[in-house]
Amino acid sequence: MKLIVQGLGRMGLQIAHKLAEADHMVIALNRSPEPVEHSKTYGCIGAYSMDDAVNHFNDGEQIVVWIMLPHDIAELTARKWSERLPRGSIIINGANSDYRKIKALNRSVQGTGIDLIDVGVSGGVWGYANGFPLMVGADDRNAVTAIEPILESLSKPGGAWGYFGKSGAGNYVKMVHNAIEYGMMQSLAEGYQLLHDGPYENMDIALAGSVWQHHSVISSWLNELTRQAVSENPDMDGVSGAVSESGETRWALETADSLGFDLPAIQTAFDVRIKSQQGSTNYATKVVAAQRNKFGGHDLNGQGVAR
Repeated sequence: MKLIVQGLGRMGLQIAHKLAEADHMVIALNRSPEPVEHSKTYGCIGAYSMDDAVNHFNDGEQIVVWIMLPHDIAELTARKWSERLPRGSIIINGANSDYRKIKALNRSVQGTGIDLIDVGVSGGVWGYANGFPLMVGADDRNAVTAIEPILESLSKPGGAWGYFGKSGAGNYVKMVHNAIEYGMMQSLAEGYQLLHDGPYENMDIALAGSVWQHHSVISSWLNELTRQAVSENPDMDGVSGAVSESGETRWALETADSLGFDLPAIQTAFDVRIKSQQGSTNYATKVVAAQRNKFGGHDLNGQGVAR
């Protein structure tokens, strides 16, 4: 397929790279030129403006745009594209957006004769090699069918994709995924703190994590990344312990409240992150920061893109 990938950050570059290697014609668009030039090295066509990107399509050819930008910018960008593209085009929002806002955005975009598809993207910096888990929502199932070659390429070799329902459903499933992730990360981090600060001095906590990885109940990719982090830096030296939150778990908690039930484990993990930003840090919050660095390449001291 031919498509535009806009936003060549950590995840956007991986998506452009993986699609280009799968013989899709990728027009790589970014505000700053350096990532565009880099994308050319693995077969993308560079573009430096919306008009430049669109000029690579013939008259009557369906235009597909995958936006991979921070959610607030992505939503504004989708509106700009809807004013620029011809009817019958498809806009894919790959940002971690609030599903409620995406439903409203979809109504606006649909009014221009364009389909909006929301795709929650997981897999972190490992998605390029392992395949991305992709969570898809759209009002028109036929629009999803049209982009299936893209979804199939991005999910190989070990990822997967699924269509979950009407507009916002993809972002909703990704929101729940990230809320679960908060609770799992915090629980593991607290366990490693209990080992690190417990009554047995000089315990090899990375060894404990390694043993757990051999078919114990808590064996997981997240535990493996945690084990790696504590093996490389057992005392978390140089890690501040301030941990960012991106908004998705906040939205999940708001949704649960509107539905009339609590999420106590997820709420606690969320509260720990908020307090860490206010200076309440400990070994566990440092481990959470290290986990985020391992799976997403996030800054060890709470800076940069949050998740």
